[in-house]
Amino acid sequence: MSDGYAVRAEGLEKRYGEKRALDGFGLAVREGTVHGLLGPNGAGKTTAVRILSTLLRLDGGRARVAGLDVARQPREVRARIGLTGQYAAVDEVLTGRQNLEMFGRLFHLGGRRARARAVELLEQFDLTDAADRGVAKYSGGMRRRLDLAASMILAPSVLFLDEPTTGLDPRSRGEVWESVRALVASGTTVLLTTQYLEEADKLASHITVIDQGRSIADDTPDGLKNLVGGDRIEVVVAERAEIPRVVKVVARVCDGEPEADEEALRVHAPVTDRVSALTEVARTLQDEGVAVEDIGLRRPSLDDVFLRLTGHRTSAEDSGAEKPSAGKEAVAA
Repeated sequence: MSDGYAVRAEGLEKRYGEKRALDGFGLAVREGTVHGLLGPNGAGKTTAVRILSTLLRLDGGRARVAGLDVARQPREVRARIGLTGQYAAVDEVLTGRQNLEMFGRLFHLGGRRARARAVELLEQFDLTDAADRGVAKYSGGMRRRLDLAASMILAPSVLFLDEPTTGLDPRSRGEVWESVRALVASGTTVLLTTQYLEEADKLASHITVIDQGRSIADDTPDGLKNLVGGDRIEVVVAERAEIPRVVKVVARVCDGEPEADEEALRVHAPVTDRVSALTEVARTLQDEGVAVEDIGLRRPSLDDVFLRLTGHRTSAEDSGAEKPSAGKEAVAA
């Protein structure tokens, strides 16, 4: 009987020699949601995904995916999941249709069912018009959507997306986002690892932050942002000499001590009454003749959260003990 969670992990441990890739990691992913997994390089994100998708054996702890124990029931788990790694696992020589039919046969659907499932997925991922075109001629976004379609051959209840939009341009990334939203709307649960904080903010209803193999924060995107405070007023000046004057003006309306970044010529501080504070600061600076390049209100971002929790910002690639996920390997096994 379902407890409302598609993925549960408690005390996961994984060691590579003396290095602990996972050190008591825990995770709980609700059914029918996108759950983001964020962390710096080598934090353990990909290791966690590989354990949950049965590609790696855990050294300690326990985990259940789709209600099944990943250590004791790996074959049953594989029948319930899909996995899309950091790099598209489709064949560029084949057409989109041929790729999907090939994966269908690898998953033992049989010729007729494989062909029918390919038609269904091409339509679902808006690839029907390009079905008989060679994948080498696909855009990055189309290849990624085809990769997602291949992960859905068996209509898995849980889909692991490990850095699914790495290297894509903004338009292609948006296409993948729409496909992910459609999958969740149809009932699939998605565990998403990503280095693009905007991606997690737009897609995930819940986010776990992992660092040094441990979960260090777990909340909604808004809940995480509240960790670094509320709205802030920001003023960018034209001349560094104006910064002390701006600090004094901002101090009259802010809720804390203003901070000055002399390199960026910027002064910022937390505020409660957003519009009133912005109006007063703008009017006072104008009356005093302070040359302002920019002024506005800014809400905390996930980048602010990440910086506060881990001490540095994200980068595009994992390193250390982590390895890229291996395409459809988990569900094909």
